[in-house]
Amino acid sequence: MSSAADSPLGPPPDRPLVLVVDDTPQIRLLLRVNLELEGFAVEEATDGEDCVSRLRDASLRRPDVVTLDSVMEPVDGWTALSRIRSDPRLAALPVVMITASVQAHHRARAKAVGADAFVEKPFEPDVVVEAVRSLLVGRQT
Repeated sequence: MSSAADSPLGPPPDRPLVLVVDDTPQIRLLLRVNLELEGFAVEEATDGEDCVSRLRDASLRRPDVVTLDSVMEPVDGWTALSRIRSDPRLAALPVVMITASVQAHHRARAKAVGADAFVEKPFEPDVVVEAVRSLLVGRQT
């Protein structure tokens, strides 16, 4: 879940924490590097099950925002997001859905399931960073 770059005590507590969830290591690395360059702490999960398990682990710092790929195995992002929204402890957690599924019904599905933001693949990393930043600003107001 977390990388070797994190200390044994977890990510720095003074920076907003983003949980990047994607089954493609290169996408996780791309997002990690760009988010860290913008001052965020980053942890990773490899699929929806890993994501939800990490979020429910009370011993871990809860992320401030989750970026969630929609298509992963064995548990996809749609299922993970439904589980997040149905858990009272996690329901308010901001989620950026990232997907190559760009048809209008996929946007509608993301909104219906509870995504706070929607980013289409392929994406420019700064679009994801801005989506994360805007969700954090929205939580502070």
